[in-house]
Amino acid sequence: MGIYGMVTGKAGKSGFGSASTAEDVTQSIDANHLTVIVTGGTSGIGLEAARVLGMRGAHVIIAARNTKAANESKEMILKMNPNARIDYLQLDLSSIKSVRSFVHQFLALNLPLNILINNAGVMFCPFQLTEDGIESQFATNHIGHFLLTNLLLDKMKSSARESGIEGRIVNLSSVAHTYTYTEGIKFDSINDPDKYSEKKAYGQSKLANLLHSNALSRKLQEEGVNITVNSVHPGLVTTNLFRHSGLGMSVFKAMSFFLWKNIPQGAATTCYVALHPSLKGVTGKYFADCNVTTPSNFATDKSLADKLWDFSIKLIDSLPN
Repeated sequence: MGIYGMVTGKAGKSGFGSASTAEDVTQSIDANHLTVIVTGGTSGIGLEAARVLGMRGAHVIIAARNTKAANESKEMILKMNPNARIDYLQLDLSSIKSVRSFVHQFLALNLPLNILINNAGVMFCPFQLTEDGIESQFATNHIGHFLLTNLLLDKMKSSARESGIEGRIVNLSSVAHTYTYTEGIKFDSINDPDKYSEKKAYGQSKLANLLHSNALSRKLQEEGVNITVNSVHPGLVTTNLFRHSGLGMSVFKAMSFFLWKNIPQGAATTCYVALHPSLKGVTGKYFADCNVTTPSNFATDKSLADKLWDFSIKLIDSLPN
């Protein structure tokens, strides 16, 4: 879309643009037959996506670390729309144990799963290791979602096969994927505090989201599975993700105020890619402002994606179940 489209809100080929909201892009879409998981659905664009998907009739499962916040989000959505079908389950993406527990609880509900929105994330965190000994941004933004997706794939495959409804996986990446380490993913020093950069570590994790999407998309196409996988950049949106940003970010926001979206606009691309019928069969793409756009060279590097896939599997397998 470019800077001009971002500033003016001019619609692209899809008919939507940076000024479009989540309600705009899902207008008249009936999602009553769909079950959706939204990670991080208690605030910001995750909450707005959950609200709008619920408005369109989907059964939404909010996956959240804080169950009190999840219950409050559910009550808020129900107050606005008493007919909404909203539930929640506890999920801490920084914990392998929690991811496995969430999947166990979800599968016990015996629900289909049509759409998985990997929305939750952390940004610009000071260096720290998770309980599993993994750098927190890489663990939360990539490894947690990678494992969650893999553990839910069989359910998504059976849902697509039995219903005939295309499954969709939406990974929230970011334009920040372009600002990463020199080698893209620093496989040999993920957990090295001496080589850590808060911003580059975030960019690395967002690049990992794109590489994961593209690798999974290829694998599912090879299997002939009726599930698409796409990545989205939601735009510059003021949410609690910025709680670790400092004065520099405040100055940047003040100078670039004309580029920033409100939350309904920030959730638009996620909801568009999750629900819009025009995207049937579209997979392995990167969207911004509800239109396909071109990611970095790293993001389209198949060998890097395959290396990350193998690295992620080995890392998870090395941890206690």
